[in-house]
Amino acid sequence: MTLWRSLALFAVLLSGGMASAVTCTTQSQMTDAQRSVYVQAARTLANDVQMGNLPAVKANTIASVAAQFDSIAGTIQSIAPNLQGATLTVDSIYSLKATDLKSPADTQFFCSVPGSQLLITISIPQLPPGDYALVVVHATGVKQPQQLAMILANDPAGSAQWKLAGFFARPLAVAGHDGVWYWTKAREYAKSHQGWNAYFYYQTAAYLLTPVDFLSSPNLEKLQKEMSGVRPDGLPDAEPMKLDANGQTFDVTNIHTDGSLGGLDLVVNYKSNDVSDPVATRSRNVEVMKAFLTQHPELRSAFHGFWVYANAENQRPFAIELPMNQIQ
Repeated sequence: MTLWRSLALFAVLLSGGMASAVTCTTQSQMTDAQRSVYVQAARTLANDVQMGNLPAVKANTIASVAAQFDSIAGTIQSIAPNLQGATLTVDSIYSLKATDLKSPADTQFFCSVPGSQLLITISIPQLPPGDYALVVVHATGVKQPQQLAMILANDPAGSAQWKLAGFFARPLAVAGHDGVWYWTKAREYAKSHQGWNAYFYYQTAAYLLTPVDFLSSPNLEKLQKEMSGVRPDGLPDAEPMKLDANGQTFDVTNIHTDGSLGGLDLVVNYKSNDVSDPVATRSRNVEVMKAFLTQHPELRSAFHGFWVYANAENQRPFAIELPMNQIQ
């Protein structure tokens, strides 16, 4: 999911000085003719993504991105099976004018909606001068609906005026529910003082409701604030989380959610010295699951089960998944 090599960390919101002399126009501020140009370009690319037509997508990609196309190709190959038979709808368009920039610069676009106080902020580090657009396409009517976010760049020298300059894909739903549902459930768990359930439901809501990490809005900021307010102490961050389990202490490096098996699972990664013995490693993984449920029994009611990954240096991670009713 690469835009330019210098833009690899889109997820990091910018700090420091921001470039000026840039403008954002939302789709409601565009004429039909202006909007149709972006819609046509996005639909062409989305159709090729849906078909898994990598050569066609690459041919419609700006040269600097096409030269390092592997990450985009990998993303398309992974999601194309989920898009078969989907209805593709252009959900939102933001025209991003940065032609007055003198050189690549950290750039913030402030996108207002007429008649509303809503302000969308799009933050792109080291953006080269140019004429861009962010278009979000929804693929619905399938078991695993997706949202496809595309950065388009005006390339008047090419055969197609608007070409792909960045591609990002996220699901619209996890385990059959959308982001608003998870946000609502997170609030219910927070009111019930079930902090772990609340936090990871907020986390899931934020993932589903944010098409790209470099876009923010008052609603998304409100969601992030609510999530921060219930964040359990000791979660892994710069330092691992220490988990005591059956006389052992595990360094947990990451916890997140996953719905790939149909239900919402909690995914735990921890450090291990060795995972070459599958019987011993499986036993340790189960002990990690039991320890979490002993310390936080509320998790049983909110999650389908656990994925636990044991990670040892220079060895392939060893993972198992168990539903809650099999963890005793």
